[in-house]
Amino acid sequence: MSERYLEVLYPTYGQYFEVKEVLFEHKTDHQHLIIFNNDHFGRVMALDGIIQTTEKDEFIYHEMLTHVPLMAHRSPKSVLIIGGGDGGILRETLRHSNVERVVQVEIDQSVIDMCKEYFPKHSNGAFDDPRAEIVIADGMDYVKQATETFDIIISDSTDPVGPGEVLFTNDFYRLAKARLNDGGIMVTQNGVCYMQLDEVINTTKRMGALYQDQTFYTSAVPTYIGGLMTLAWATDDTTLRQQEVADIRQRFESSGIKTRYYNPELHKAAFALPQYVRDAIDAIK
Repeated sequence: MSERYLEVLYPTYGQYFEVKEVLFEHKTDHQHLIIFNNDHFGRVMALDGIIQTTEKDEFIYHEMLTHVPLMAHRSPKSVLIIGGGDGGILRETLRHSNVERVVQVEIDQSVIDMCKEYFPKHSNGAFDDPRAEIVIADGMDYVKQATETFDIIISDSTDPVGPGEVLFTNDFYRLAKARLNDGGIMVTQNGVCYMQLDEVINTTKRMGALYQDQTFYTSAVPTYIGGLMTLAWATDDTTLRQQEVADIRQRFESSGIKTRYYNPELHKAAFALPQYVRDAIDAIK
């Protein structure tokens, strides 16, 4: 029997991947990173027992976390990306020709280097785009010290454990909002809502108090198991989420961007939340 990699994100439920070939492995007392080949998903990266990304389905997550805010904003010129060392969010952001400047803050240069080597299609040359500035720093420190503001902020973090935990705190959300231009949008990775409903509740409590319009939209990413993934949305411009599909479609078609998952109809529908999620949010508000 081939070797199997068992994901351990949840204590009573999980998934496994057949490991065709281990391409890279680094194990210390504090961290275990592995990259391996799987016949269906191609190259797979896992950190401390949790799947981070795969070649096969990365486009779903990266397109939805990027194009929903960038198509909703009527004229985004500047974008701040927190995390996202694999380059997928940067790749999709730079496909928008109206974007003039992107600052990406990644805590570890070695993550970028490793993803360039083992997942080159994720970034697809985006790190070399002159519109992109890569800052190697802690995301919390950056939003605390920076003075520049942005039209869009995208937080592409790991789950709220270990180094990624600070990116789900009241302080981070408050400091990040100070880096947003008027009418700007912030979106963040927010876990799989059926399995991690507490993340939705915590984000609603923390981020919801700061914005006129704070909610979630959803996307189904096969390797992020357990049902729909929730992506947090926050803005003070309450009109942005209410736009008609026709308006989004006009902007999308004018951009010339070709997608594999995102489309204007899905953009609008993604904000329709399951009832159990709505009930959990309503119980707070």
